[in-house]
Amino acid sequence: MVELIITEKPSSAKKLAEALADTTPVKKKSKKSSYYELTHNKHPIIVTSAVGHLYGLVESEKKGWTYPVFDIKWEESYKNSKNLDYVKDYVYTIKTLSKQADEFTVACDYDVEGEVIGLNVVRFACKQKDANRMKFSTLTKGDLIKSYENKIKHLDWGQAFAGETRHKLDWFYGINLSRALTASVKAAGSFKVMSSGRVQGPALKLLVDREKEIQAFVPEPFWLIRLDGTYVKSPVEAWHQKDKIFDEKVVTEILTKVQGAKEATVTSVKRTQRNQAPPFPFDLTTLQSEAYNHFKITPKETLSHAQSLYLMGVTSYPRTSSQKLDPKLGFQKILSQLSSQAEYKDLADALLKKKQLNPNNGKKTDPAHPAIYPTGLRPKELKPREDKVYDLIVKRFLATFADPAVRETMEVSLDVNQENFITKGTRTLQENWHVFYKPYVKLEEVSLPDMKENDVVSINKIEKMDKETQPPKRFNQSSIIKELEKRNLGTKATRADILDRLFQRGYVEGVKITVTQLGIETIGVLERYAPEITDEKLTADFEEDMDKIRQGKEKQENVLEKAKKFLTKLLGDFKKKEKVIGEDILKSLRETIDASNYMGPCPKCDGRLMVRRGKFGRFVGCDKYPDCKTIVNVPKTGILKFTGKVDDETGFPIIEAGTGRKKATVTLAENKKDDTPVEKKYPEQDMVCPTCKEGKMILRKSFYGEFLGCSGYPKCQTMMKIVKGVVDVANPIVKKPGDKKKKVVKKKVAKKKKVKK
Repeated sequence: MVELIITEKPSSAKKLAEALADTTPVKKKSKKSSYYELTHNKHPIIVTSAVGHLYGLVESEKKGWTYPVFDIKWEESYKNSKNLDYVKDYVYTIKTLSKQADEFTVACDYDVEGEVIGLNVVRFACKQKDANRMKFSTLTKGDLIKSYENKIKHLDWGQAFAGETRHKLDWFYGINLSRALTASVKAAGSFKVMSSGRVQGPALKLLVDREKEIQAFVPEPFWLIRLDGTYVKSPVEAWHQKDKIFDEKVVTEILTKVQGAKEATVTSVKRTQRNQAPPFPFDLTTLQSEAYNHFKITPKETLSHAQSLYLMGVTSYPRTSSQKLDPKLGFQKILSQLSSQAEYKDLADALLKKKQLNPNNGKKTDPAHPAIYPTGLRPKELKPREDKVYDLIVKRFLATFADPAVRETMEVSLDVNQENFITKGTRTLQENWHVFYKPYVKLEEVSLPDMKENDVVSINKIEKMDKETQPPKRFNQSSIIKELEKRNLGTKATRADILDRLFQRGYVEGVKITVTQLGIETIGVLERYAPEITDEKLTADFEEDMDKIRQGKEKQENVLEKAKKFLTKLLGDFKKKEKVIGEDILKSLRETIDASNYMGPCPKCDGRLMVRRGKFGRFVGCDKYPDCKTIVNVPKTGILKFTGKVDDETGFPIIEAGTGRKKATVTLAENKKDDTPVEKKYPEQDMVCPTCKEGKMILRKSFYGEFLGCSGYPKCQTMMKIVKGVVDVANPIVKKPGDKKKKVVKKKVAKKKKVKK
């Protein structure tokens, strides 16, 4: 009896094979795929893998760019994408190996996506109706052996049907809505690929609603009254007890009453202590939020790093909604293993001295996996950003077992001519869990001097502070993920992708997420002609339906039929208004493109400097051409964005240019060519190049500013940055032509011509 085990990824197949093998497993290649032969307790096993989804949904019969379409089927994903051509080898390998097997086991990630991957492999590649199912949350040897020995004798059908329903619903909505929007633009005489979806529409509407709140916000003036004083050489800052005062007459009355006062009397001192509980263990959303807040790593990237750590076996499965850690995980063993890692030794040892190890579990649960935790295994080598995420996970895990911190708040009331001012301060008396979660504890520490009742505070000044009410805060990539979870939009695994898609389509932009005109108008069009598409309640209802399918309380076909009826009616109405809808979208699209190309006012006339494209690439020119011939050379690639500011000296706009680390704020300058030598200015000029020892360092000027470059360029590409008028001689940037990867060019063998006799 040969058993075939299928994992989700090649790396997990390797770990599973090594964990189960009685001796060393034998790795064998099969085209671009591979598999392992081994025995476990003398039982012959073959372990191979998928590479994510091997099958995707497609139309059963393609009928062109029509909608609505509901007749779909599962098909090998490589048949519909050249980028997935490698999938063919994995399908071939599984099909070939399945002919040798008598027993089948799915060991994909234990969630709805993993269940769908396993289901499709079993029924299409292996031609089986069912299979065994392994369930594990880490790729450690112990967990994998335990999972294998306790595998269930069938697939998790509730999870499989729920996952398959989600895929079909997302296809029904995504394809049909995107086709309808794109077709409407086409009907208006243009072409632009548009997209929407079951969750994408409500998510964008959520951001648009916030954008409209901000745009419509009218600030209201208010005043605060501050007292600056001194108590035994210690500064004291107190605020009038009325806090925000919206009536300026009241402010004037208070200031008149306290005018000339030199002292304030302490009327009461209240000290309160409270225990601050340790943080909950990480679920995926909280991990993504913390990684963004501390490192500015996006939710999508955080998930990618967490997945890599899981596949290395150093952390548990990341796609979890749970904030609970079960004692069955073996806390003492994990801490003992963490103790062998130098950076965590002292912290882990301190926890091991406790009589009991009880994590501060949260309320959120997940039927498939516990909260995210380190396995205790030492990572071999981590990339810098992977290391940051790993450290965050370990520190969070450790902190959950520590004692509550003790914080003290001191509130002092000061009397000034019968006007009450209050000063507050909060400090940490006992750090406890803070020690374990450093440097990720962000708390304000304000210590007040030890004042007592009837003490006197010298008044330096009392003044009013002019303030305005502020608009609602913009979402960032952390807060929007939290909001989507709160509203039950999307899943822990899909929310980051949905947000990323909104950025890619040009609907939103910026660190503090701003909705573009295209995003606002797209939602405006949908609300006018198909408001149900943006209704978050409908999406949340479908999420509840899928939970019921998972629990066996609802049938897949009922949920899909409900979606078909809804979309058929909605898209039928949409089709009748295609041209009108398309004209609305095109108008907003042109406004969006115009806004993104605007680089500021022209300093030579009343025109606008716009990004243009010519024979030699893009440039910035005045829209009054040919009357105004102002032209500015700009980098051929990277983002260009007007900052809203103008250089006082030249009158030219200041823009942001470039992407990522190369992003810089620069002033546009007329007709400046890249890499042009300029006049002598720095004493370091003409020094011998420190790399090649032959050329001289020549002053050059690019779009991003001045630098010294070797005269032997391109043979020698040494350069020195100039920062604030100072040449950075100590840190030359050395590049060699050989550093670049050479393209391997296959020589074509000329075929000999046949000579006719």
